[in-house]
Amino acid sequence: MRATVTWLLNGGKGFLVDSAEDRILAIVVEILETEGYEAVQLREVARRARMSLATIYKRYATRDELILAALDSWMQQNRYSGIAPHAREPGESIYAALMSLYRTIFEPWERHPAMLTAYVRARSAAGGDALVRRGLDAVGPAMRAAMSDVDEAFIADLDVIISNLVYGLSARFAAGEIAITDMLPSLDRALYWLTSGYEQQSGR
Repeated sequence: MRATVTWLLNGGKGFLVDSAEDRILAIVVEILETEGYEAVQLREVARRARMSLATIYKRYATRDELILAALDSWMQQNRYSGIAPHAREPGESIYAALMSLYRTIFEPWERHPAMLTAYVRARSAAGGDALVRRGLDAVGPAMRAAMSDVDEAFIADLDVIISNLVYGLSARFAAGEIAITDMLPSLDRALYWLTSGYEQQSGR
């Protein structure tokens, strides 16, 4: 029987819960945000969810699998839900279109930095590659729609450069080397110079 829809986190802005499984994932998100990655233990999740440990194991065979599921669900609701592929407006630069997209993606992390730390940790765990692919599947169509009239070679080069930049910036944040608010400005500068150079060369 599905539970009554309730909001568990952040004053009703964090995680929508409407089933037993959603309740489990919301509890994991709450632990990740307030106590960190290492604090997520299946026994504690079962206790907070008022379920048996066996019930948790029926759904998630390992702790890593549970964390990955919680992160995936959180990102679907908070990072990817606002992405809507569309072509650039007349006169809109490639830079402006892409930065609008990346702000949609990164601003939830700025509001919930602990979730980025957890994501960095989880992407290196077993099954983490699926989490990364899900993000690429969500972002890729919007990025291509914004650059529908751009050379494929430039799109491919830009994708490699930006992907590596984001990977490095997120790892540096998780290591405590930079602030969460340093990420978007770094991405902004890189996109500006890369797209400006392309537009000058192509006579746009």
